[in-house]
Amino acid sequence: MGERCDWCGDDPLYVAYHDTEWGVPEYDSRALWEKLVLDGFQAGLSWITILKKRDNFRAAFDGFDPNTIARWGERDVQRLLGDAGIVRHRGKIEATIKNARAWQGIEAQGSFSDYLWDFVDGRPVQNRFRTMAEVPPETPLSRRISKDLKQRGFSFCGPTIVYAFMQASGFFNDHLTHCMRHAQVKAMA
Repeated sequence: MGERCDWCGDDPLYVAYHDTEWGVPEYDSRALWEKLVLDGFQAGLSWITILKKRDNFRAAFDGFDPNTIARWGERDVQRLLGDAGIVRHRGKIEATIKNARAWQGIEAQGSFSDYLWDFVDGRPVQNRFRTMAEVPPETPLSRRISKDLKQRGFSFCGPTIVYAFMQASGFFNDHLTHCMRHAQVKAMA
């Protein structure tokens, strides 16, 4: 099949995620919001932890429907704090509800997808990193987007979270140049 990025290791779940999802350009507003929320839940944890719990998150968060979650309150927070299938962190759960409301604000003005893709002029940035050491944890653009998201009411969206989200969602093709997926993802742009 070919070489892969070093970060995915050999866990079958991680390999499948790398080979089919990571870096693929995403244009659906709801799916982008879900990915941003999950990257926020990852803060302080490894991505494989979130990936293993992703189906539980989807069930607990009603399919990540931001319009439903925007109506949630303390009773829902308590329910989620009791759900061992997800990461039980009050701040991240409350941020998800807050972020759903912020998402609605952006959607009311157009679409969350268009809002995000406008930051890269509608086209994925094709990076050419050879090693993981070359991949930055954040960039001036991720800092700018993070700041803008926060001004619009989002939380748990710092520059490192935003950059990881944008890599995963295909705004940046950060597959290493030796990775079989680099050229495949580039062709999707």
